Amino acid sequence: MQKTSTKTLYEYWNAIRGARSAPDRKDIDPTRIREALANTFILELDESEKFSFRLAGSHLCTSYCRELKGRSFSALWHERDTDAMETLLRAVTEDHAVALVTFQGTTALHTKVTFETILMPLRHNGSTHTRLLGAMTALDEPYWLGVQPIMEQRITGLRLIWPDDVSFEDSAREVETKVVNDFGYANAGAPSAMPAVVYGRSARRYAHLAVIDGGRQ
Repeated sequence: MQKTSTKTLYEYWNAIRGARSAPDRKDIDPTRIREALANTFILELDESEKFSFRLAGSHLCTSYCRELKGRSFSALWHERDTDAMETLLRAVTEDHAVALVTFQGTTALHTKVTFETILMPLRHNGSTHTRLLGAMTALDEPYWLGVQPIMEQRITGLRLIWPDDVSFEDSAREVETKVVNDFGYANAGAPSAMPAVVYGRSARRYAHLAVIDGGRQ
């Protein structure tokens, strides 16, 4: 986690959930996360079974040069990343993992900026399937950010973390994933996870993502 807003929101989420896999929506006190609030968002499952923005902070809306409330989160991602993002969202909502994602946003003028995003499960009416808590922050803020809207975004890396296993620093069940550009895409009829070898290590394929199980080196 590179950005203060990401760390602040994760630490707050982890504190208020206690022994639960996820905190309840009503447990969130915006005054406790003032430093991260402008980059924070809440997603909800919409009628099309996709996630859309229920709430979005001011800095986040500024990056896209538009109000994000009610807009589709799923539609932001490049079509080649759709399957990977859906797999990631299921890991958060169903397995109660925390997802840390980096992606590159591109404008209509082909200028680029890298963002860090965190996604965490949130309980609503007893279920973790319909709400997500997250933050999205630019790693650097070029002068044009907020003037040129982000039009396309591609995943450049992600990590899934299970906070209950061990402490964050010593977690041995992290799943680190990186985009491997020279891999072909899986056929539509292929299984969601396919075996592969990446840099001499066995891995599983999710679309064009290679997932390597194991702890940090």
